[in-house]
Parts: sequence; structure tokens; C-alpha cells
Amino acid sequence: MHQAEIIVLLFAAVAALAVLAHKISPPYPIVLVLGGLALSFVPGLPAVQLNPDIVLYFILPALIYPAALFTSWRDFRRNLRAILLLAIGLVLATTLAVAWIAHSIEAALPWAAAFALGAIVSPPDAVAATAIIRRLGVPHRIQVILEGESLVNDATALVALQFAIAAVVTGTFSPAHATARFVWAAAGGIGFGLLVGVTMRWVQSHLDNPPAYLPAEHMHASGVLATVAAGIFLGWHSPLMITARTRLQAYAFWETIVFLLNGFVFIVIGLQLPRILHAWNRASLTGALMSAIVICAMVILVRFAWVIPAVYLSRLLRSERQVRDPTPSWQHVAIVGWAGMRGVVSLAAAFALPLALPTGRPFPGRDYILFVAFSVILVTLVLQGLTLPVLIRKLRVPPDAQTDEEERLARLEANKAALEWIQEARAKSNFSPDAVDRLRTEYDERIEQLERCADNPDDCRGEIATPQYQRLQHQALRVERKTIIRLRNERVINDDALRRIQRDLDLAEARLTGG
Repeated sequence: MHQAEIIVLLFAAVAALAVLAHKISPPYPIVLVLGGLALSFVPGLPAVQLNPDIVLYFILPALIYPAALFTSWRDFRRNLRAILLLAIGLVLATTLAVAWIAHSIEAALPWAAAFALGAIVSPPDAVAATAIIRRLGVPHRIQVILEGESLVNDATALVALQFAIAAVVTGTFSPAHATARFVWAAAGGIGFGLLVGVTMRWVQSHLDNPPAYLPAEHMHASGVLATVAAGIFLGWHSPLMITARTRLQAYAFWETIVFLLNGFVFIVIGLQLPRILHAWNRASLTGALMSAIVICAMVILVRFAWVIPAVYLSRLLRSERQVRDPTPSWQHVAIVGWAGMRGVVSLAAAFALPLALPTGRPFPGRDYILFVAFSVILVTLVLQGLTLPVLIRKLRVPPDAQTDEEERLARLEANKAALEWIQEARAKSNFSPDAVDRLRTEYDERIEQLERCADNPDDCRGEIATPQYQRLQHQALRVERKTIIRLRNERVINDDALRRIQRDLDLAEARLTGG
């Protein structure tokens, strides 16, 4: 079977498993990983190898960039302290804890190789966590912190992994050199990313995958942070850079790309099992399995042990503006602590370990590191991913209406400003009175509906229209849609005319549903 056929087969499996996940309700990353595990046992199926270079240099930037592009800079900056405590402090703490426990269990595993294992399993992947959280409507701040953590923590882990591999290869480690290299990776990556963002803003264009990652890596800066910086910068300025039509196409494009890439990498994770088990016999596999269970427990416990004091310690270091922010409840802390699922970056980093040292000897403990990394990914994804919705429901965390209220106020302010301009245009007689009156009536109705929603936020949730008005508009749009299809079927209009009208109806429906 050719590579192209395998890729098509995998994407078909992604589509089928995504439909299954929608039907049975678990987060789709979990269904995809388990589906990949099941496929790995199918006789005659060609081995699918995860190429770490493709993941780290092509798939990872393509996943990071849209996440950064659609990140709220205001919310990211407000929660920067919490994000950095998780993305830097927790990653390093997990690396140290896992290295200590792995070296204690496997005395033959050198300290440098143990640190490499710790760096590999330290960064959580927030895809599964945010998929659950968005569906259950937990507070917006939790979502911001988890997504911000996932944007930055890969950089910390990959830099730590580079130092660990260098220590294995050379047999030496310099804390001063490591600190200087880490500072350069962070500062250089952010600086280069901003430079790319400014350049792209200057040329007034969007590139599907901005050229920030690979040049930054070539400069030994952090390609992850370069991509994040470029994405956040362009996300802040993009409302003034691109047209409405391009923006609609960009949203649809990135949603499709992110879903396909995430689906592909999660199903490939499951397919790696035969390759990982190949080097093990039954006796040694039993010992490695027990070791993996202990390390999985350590990874989960370290996150809780870090998150709980870090939340309250950060309150002591807050600024005067942040004093007014409410202290996070213990329920929120528990959700952040339990949302530590690992993902494709950990597995790609494990496969990126050298096969041999410059002396020709095998990389120490490589098979063990691969097995443990795969076990941590599988356990955290399945165990925490399946139980996180249960935990959220048991904690009875109320829905967060902050974004809905901000949306309603912004819509109200924008409609009032537009109405004021319309009245000025009527006074200047730039337009016909009939056109002005018709548009003014529409804006008057919108303002009335938005003001009414302030008294009944649970029903409106920031939408333009009340539920009854929405249902009426939906029914009217359905009648329009059926009519144009009937006219097409009766050969009164052609398909081009149908598509033009259908696009307007689709936009109107998206405006009603917010989709």
C-alpha cells in the first residue's frame, strides 16, 4: 500500500471516528486514539510511523498558529502570571520529578536520559481539555489559562529536552549555559515572531503558515514562541487588515485544518503501539508497565501539587488592578489540576531521540522512554479525558456569562453608534428618506432587543434577538431556502443563482446562531 493510500485511509478513519465521537459524546481525541489502537491490531495493515520532524516542524506550527491567532491578547495578558507558572514552572517541576522517579526505578537509566524522559512527558496538550470545557461551558478564565499554557509549555519542554539530549551525547551539563540558552530561546523566539508579525502586517496579507517557526529554530531560538508571538500579534491587528469575506473564509479554513491535523495526529498516536512494543519481551514489558504506571501517577500528582499552591501564591504577587479580581474557587483549581492530558508533542519528542550516540552506542533507555511516554499519553488522555466532564458536573461549576455580556454590550454600543451616524446622514440628505427610515427602523429594533436581553440574560445570552424572534427568523429562512431549491429544481434558476442566494441565507443563519 502506497503512502498516499495510507494517508487517505487514515483521514477516512478520522472522519468515521469523529462521527462516532459525536454520536456517543466522548471528546473526539480520545475516540481517535482508541480507534488508532484498535486499527493497530488489524492484520495486514502497514506500519504507520510517526515522523518527528514532520510533527515538530510542520504539524506543530500549523496547530499553534491558529490557536495563537484566535487568542484574546487581553485575556492572555490578564492571566499571564498563571499561564507562565504552568507553562514554565510546572513543566520544569514535572521534568525534575519524573527524572527522579524514573532514575530511582530504573537505576541503569542515566540521569541525563531520565531528564529527557521528564521533558518529554511534561507538557500537557490542551486540545482534549478545551474540547470538553467549551462544550460544558465552564468559566472563561479556565479556558484562557489552559489554552495559554498549551501555547507556551511546548517551548519550555522542547528546550529542556535539547539540553538533556546534549548532556547524554556529551556527558556534560552547564547550568549557566542552559540558563543563557533558555533566555535566548525565549527572547529570540518572541522577538523574531513579532518581527514576522510586523512584516506581515506591513504587507497587509495573511499567510496560511507564517514563516516564523523554521527560521527561529535555525537561529536556535524557540520556534514555538516565535509562532505564538506572530499569531497573537496578527490576531490583534487582523480586524483592520483583512476584508469580511476573507475573514469568513479564514475561519472556515483554519477550523478545517486544525480538525484534520488534530484528528490525524491523534489516530497516529494509537497506531504507534506495535512499533513501541516491538523491542520488548513479556518479562521486561511487565516491569516497564509497572514503571509506567508509577510515572503516570507522578505526572498527575505533580500537577496538583504545583497548581494548588501556585494559584494562591500568585495572589500574593498581584498588582493593584488584579487585587479586585476574585480569588479562584477550589472547584476551578481542581478543574485546572485535572486537565493535564498529554498529546502528540510528547510522542513526537520521544521519537525524535537519537537512535545512537556519536560513539555508536545506542541511546541509553530509548525503548524505555518511548514506552513510558506512550503510556503517559494514553493514560492521561483516556483516564482524565473521560472523567473531566464527570468532575465538572459533580463540582457544579456555574456557566460563565462574562463573554455573553461583553458581547451584548459591544453589540449595543455598535448599534447605537451606527444609529447616530444614520441620523446624521439623514440630516445631510446624502441618502433617500425611505432608505434611511428603513435602516433606522432595523437598528431601533436591534437596540430594543439588546436592551431587553439585559433583563433576561439566560434566554438571550448576548444574541441580537430574543429566542422567539430567532425562531421566527429561522422559520422564514427555511421557507426562503425551500423556495429557491424548488425554483432550481423547476429549472427557473440555475445553480450559480442558487449558490449566491444560499450564501446570503447561510450568513443570515450564522448571524442568528453565532456559528
